[in-house]
Amino acid sequence: MSLSNNNKQVKDQKNRLNSYARLSGLVIQMMAIIGVGTFAGIKLDEAYPNEKNLYTLGLTLAGVILSIVYVIRRIIASSKE
Repeated sequence: MSLSNNNKQVKDQKNRLNSYARLSGLVIQMMAIIGVGTFAGIKLDEAYPNEKNLYTLGLTLAGVILSIVYVIRRIIASSKE
């Protein structure tokens, strides 16, 4: 009885660690998407200057939106598994 209970606890602990690993991976991917958008915006603003840095603002906002959509799709996909 205690052996099966112990196995269940180990399995639950592994599931929690797997979910933490997935979520931390999502955070890194989110930061990468936003970072790439911001970097591209900065480079475009350097190449084509304007007074309000519109490329940086636009691509950073696009990166944030894309990363949120990506996270939502990944969470939905993982909840179906």
